[in-house]
Amino acid sequence: MIVKELTHNACIAVIAAQRLARLGCALDNQPYVVPIHYAYEANRIYGFSLPGKKLDILRRNPRVCLQIEEHAGGGLWKSVVVEALFREFPAVGEGSDEHMHAWSLLQTHADWWEPGGLKPDMQTLEAAVRPVFFAFDIVTVSGREDLRRDAS
Repeated sequence: MIVKELTHNACIAVIAAQRLARLGCALDNQPYVVPIHYAYEANRIYGFSLPGKKLDILRRNPRVCLQIEEHAGGGLWKSVVVEALFREFPAVGEGSDEHMHAWSLLQTHADWWEPGGLKPDMQTLEAAVRPVFFAFDIVTVSGREDLRRDAS
């Protein structure tokens, strides 16, 4: 295996090309990691969630880390780590334009609402609550790629 560092632009290209990330957040020294679907635009990663543990943590500690992967044939891969800051967009009032912009970016992709769309314990759609749209403002990116699969 030959592993090399990705340039900043190569990291952004991976972020822009993918749709699924693993979000790491933490509260009181307890990490929490969940998958999220996202859309990328202009140094921001947009997402959404229904109210729950993830949003509770993000509201109390906006510092996050996201890990995004790209896999190619022959065992080749790229992996990007993003450090970012969480910013919530209200549905009405100041910031609601950003709320709608996040929705417009996300809804262009099939299954954009998964995995955050329905909680496993929701019985009916009436039990669903209004989704929260947000962005992660990128602070730093770093990445690596495997240029060659092991011969063994």
